[in-house]
Amino acid sequence: MMSGWKRTEVRRGLEYTVQPVGVTAAAKEYICPGCTQVIQPGVAHVVVWRADGVLGDAADLAARRHWHNHCWSIA
Repeated sequence: MMSGWKRTEVRRGLEYTVQPVGVTAAAKEYICPGCTQVIQPGVAHVVVWRADGVLGDAADLAARRHWHNHCWSIA
C-alpha cells in the first residue's frame, strides 16, 4: 500500500512514525493538515501518526494524516 521506509521523528517532544508514499502509490486525494491544501493523486508525500500515543498503536494508526513533504518538514 505505501512505499518507502518508515522512520521515527520527534517534533515538539512527541514521537511520530513517518511513512513516505511514492508517486506510484499515491492514488487518492488527501487534505494536508499543514497547509489545508489538496495532495493530488500521483504526488509523493508522507503519512504521519503518533508513535507514542496513550491510547495505543491502533488508535495512533487510525489517526494518521497525509502531509505534503514540505509541510511536514517545517511543522
